[in-house]
Amino acid sequence: MEKSKDNQKTDRKNKIPTTKNQEENEPVRADLAEVIERHALGLDERRPDVVAKRQQKNRRTARAYVHELFDPGSFIEYGALAVAAQRSRRTEEELFRRTPADGLIAGVGLINGTAFDEAKARSMVLAYDYSVLAGTQGFFNHKKMDRMLHLAYENRLPVILFAEGGGGRPGDIDKDLIRSTGLDLITFSAMGRLNGIVPLVGIVTGYCFAGNAVLLSCCDAIIATRNSNIGMAGPVMIEGGGLGVFAPEDVGPMDVQTQNGVVDIAVEDDREAVAVAKQYLSYFQGSSPQWEAPDQNRLRKIVPENRRRVYDVRAVIRGIADTDSFLELRPDFSPGIITGLIRIEGRAFGVIANNCKHQAGAIEAEGADKAVHHMQLCNAHGLPILCLCDTPGFMVGPEVERRAHVRHCGRMFVIGAHLKVPYFTIVLRRGYGLGAMAMAKGGFHDSFFTAAWPTGEFGGMGLEGAVKAGFRRELDAVEDPQERQALYDRLLADLYYRGKAVNVASRLEIDAVIDPAQTRQWLMRGLAYASARAGIAEAGHGMVDPW
Repeated sequence: MEKSKDNQKTDRKNKIPTTKNQEENEPVRADLAEVIERHALGLDERRPDVVAKRQQKNRRTARAYVHELFDPGSFIEYGALAVAAQRSRRTEEELFRRTPADGLIAGVGLINGTAFDEAKARSMVLAYDYSVLAGTQGFFNHKKMDRMLHLAYENRLPVILFAEGGGGRPGDIDKDLIRSTGLDLITFSAMGRLNGIVPLVGIVTGYCFAGNAVLLSCCDAIIATRNSNIGMAGPVMIEGGGLGVFAPEDVGPMDVQTQNGVVDIAVEDDREAVAVAKQYLSYFQGSSPQWEAPDQNRLRKIVPENRRRVYDVRAVIRGIADTDSFLELRPDFSPGIITGLIRIEGRAFGVIANNCKHQAGAIEAEGADKAVHHMQLCNAHGLPILCLCDTPGFMVGPEVERRAHVRHCGRMFVIGAHLKVPYFTIVLRRGYGLGAMAMAKGGFHDSFFTAAWPTGEFGGMGLEGAVKAGFRRELDAVEDPQERQALYDRLLADLYYRGKAVNVASRLEIDAVIDPAQTRQWLMRGLAYASARAGIAEAGHGMVDPW
């Protein structure tokens, strides 16, 4: 029977019709009561022992993470009534109480929906619940995962993966579901298929081994608490392989995984992990209408007039970016290259910068990989790239060649040549040799514009090395040491003068020399003109190498 409009109201948050005159004490029919009770069994308030155990380890439950991640009232859960495939080993009552959702909380909702429109805020979560059989991957949670990853692909939903858990679950042995090996699963390939299609964020707040770690490895960015451990196998598998007996804490601790580049962002606890995940995702959700710019005149003083003095390039990044918008990725890995995400006038950019405090900013094999990964990330998801160049070139010498240096450095030219997003190069000080060309997307005329600050200096190689190599005969011909040094100084001064930014710009090798305080203006005007080209700002330009 149809109710009148006066007797009906709509819950605006959840869009669920309710009635004003519904009897509060009306009996709940048995079938509905069963559904309500089954759903309630997985809630934290019905599992105080689980909550207490997590609190003892300074962690919260998976449901607490999910609740904090999504905008209030926006989350809908899929597969909440699943239980472990262990009916032949446990009673249904035990399974309902001890294996809710089969250890995987999955669903969709809005993240940052108050800051961005709902279409861009739509997101998916896949959260392994460590309180259910140690967060292992069971038969039904694999089935659920496959269903969700298909939805993510079809609907282009970013995925946030809480990956804490121990990998495969050998205890799921129900006879009608049993597999010989489980190697025909599509879960891992389905996760890999999302690469380059939607942003993928992995979060670890404890142990993450085997299959859980494989799914984590497919993510664009990995956020982990400092008490986490990540490995392709846990202690049981390591011991089973005859490789020794180890505690879980010995396998892939954070002091290893941050320095080798596995973890992008290390955080103190799970609350910070969720907050950083929301911040990371926001850069791929559009422009922020609210922003504040730092005092741009400060940029004029950051790079010292003395060309031999170091400076903090992170201060340059923060000075150009909107206030509090710089999120650095992999800060402990290959510190000669800095990568991160920023906003300028609310618009998201990727940033790549040389760090003159490490090896004078020379590009090493690992730094090249770090830069390339960031180029691919930005290219895949439509973020323009800002390069802040200050490098003497690629690192040289027998030692660095042991690390396949040639191939790694070559990746910068190959990936740079395939970028489709706007790319802007600002030379802060040194732009020497092939390394500077690689930073500029392959060459100074490959960026949409290549501009220098007044402190910019250029050359085919480091100036000191150029004098020693190019004028060796003249220098060797001078016997007096003081006269030889004077000649060296004159030759060096001449090369420096010819390589000054204003002189290089006069020969059109770079496009402009700009006031540092006008950097933001140049970038925003350049972005407006570059983005006007057909299709250039569209996302989905290719895969992101997990490395």
